[in-house]
Amino acid sequence: MDFHPAVTSSDPGIEDRIRRQLVDLVHVAEDKRYGAVLDKIGDASIVLIGEATHGTHQFYRARAELTQQLIEEKGFNTVAVEADWPDAYRVHRYVQQQSKDTCAERALVDFQRFPAWTSRNTDVVRFVEWLRAHNLPLQAEKRAGFYGLDLYSLYRSIEAVINYLDGVDPDAGKSARQCYGCFEEIYEDPQQYGLLTNYAASKNCEEEAIKQLMEVRDMAMAKARSDGFINDEEGFFYAEMNARLVLNAERYYREMFKGRDAGWNLREGHMFETLEALMTHRTAKGHHPAKAVIWAHNWHVGDGRFMEMMTKRGELTLGQLIKERYSDNSYLIGLTTYEGTVAAASDWGDPVERKIVRPALPESYEALFHSIECPVFFLDLKNEEMAEDLRKRRLERAIGVIYRAASAAGLTHYFYAQLSGQFDGVMHFDKSDAVIPLEPTGGLFAVDVPETYPTGI
Repeated sequence: MDFHPAVTSSDPGIEDRIRRQLVDLVHVAEDKRYGAVLDKIGDASIVLIGEATHGTHQFYRARAELTQQLIEEKGFNTVAVEADWPDAYRVHRYVQQQSKDTCAERALVDFQRFPAWTSRNTDVVRFVEWLRAHNLPLQAEKRAGFYGLDLYSLYRSIEAVINYLDGVDPDAGKSARQCYGCFEEIYEDPQQYGLLTNYAASKNCEEEAIKQLMEVRDMAMAKARSDGFINDEEGFFYAEMNARLVLNAERYYREMFKGRDAGWNLREGHMFETLEALMTHRTAKGHHPAKAVIWAHNWHVGDGRFMEMMTKRGELTLGQLIKERYSDNSYLIGLTTYEGTVAAASDWGDPVERKIVRPALPESYEALFHSIECPVFFLDLKNEEMAEDLRKRRLERAIGVIYRAASAAGLTHYFYAQLSGQFDGVMHFDKSDAVIPLEPTGGLFAVDVPETYPTGI
């Protein structure tokens, strides 16, 4: 991908052209706030909503509000987030009225590992309670689900497969224990597993992971052949997705010690595979096409072909994979901010802090949007005029779970991108605030190497 020359915010007339095209999201009735965004999304069945940080209240609130309207007005039935499958599935069971959890905060309790605040915060609690209330009067097949796309839950997914099989077929559960016993020989630490197998200090478990996935699938097919249906279709799906995750996580942890590129692409590929499996499952369950909204960092949501760091490294993104497969049936939305505060840590495993987000660098998209002097707005990047103006190469800020403000004065938290290729639309919040974690300090913030290592995104 050829990148256009860098420009400054003094491009002749660009501010005026943006002002003409933007949709003011402040001076509008609350129930009509995202009307223009919904119009631009049109008939797309996959909508990705990003975030420039992992800890900004305005991003979480906007994603939740827009998702609620997508569910209510356009029939979306799948919410898929940048989170681990088994942890998110507990939330799914809660919003489906299928769990013993008495509140959203309890349903989110499995999100224990660093960075817990990205899921255990007040904005997510409010959305989960809304989704449960929305689903309550609906028939089971019409209820919207909540799922995780990520692959970091290697040992928790192993446990989930075994526990499920123990309940439906003790012999199959015993077989799974023997199969997955390969992992137990290398401690319950996926980074340690990757390190030892990568340097041939221990045997890898890929063969065993493939075998167990095949056994789960064979069991489901045998049940369908003998009974004409699968009595616990949802349970088999949950077990199969965990078995698939074990296989992909095993590969990921081996590859991460060979360099970022291979591990990153495995992770993005797993997210895409999980989404496609969810779409197929939801379509079969609801007897009509699935429609999914995805929450993830801009780094995943954007089309990597227009992000210079990705193209240089040969890395893919979830947004790119979706655009290549679904093209006009998808819509990618990026979220940006100029300054404010953010929930983030200073280092791996440190407690979450409320940190100052410095004003964006002058050569950035965020600085350009700040010059528009509109506190919150949406831009349709498919608009021909905007597409041309915002195709030019500029800096873009990305804050992960680690934020070191002093280093942000340089380029540590920035990369070059072509915004109108990266996203279909963008929401800008000129000033923003940190999310409120359910546990601001201690407790849930472990001191081991986080599962988002080494990128923090």
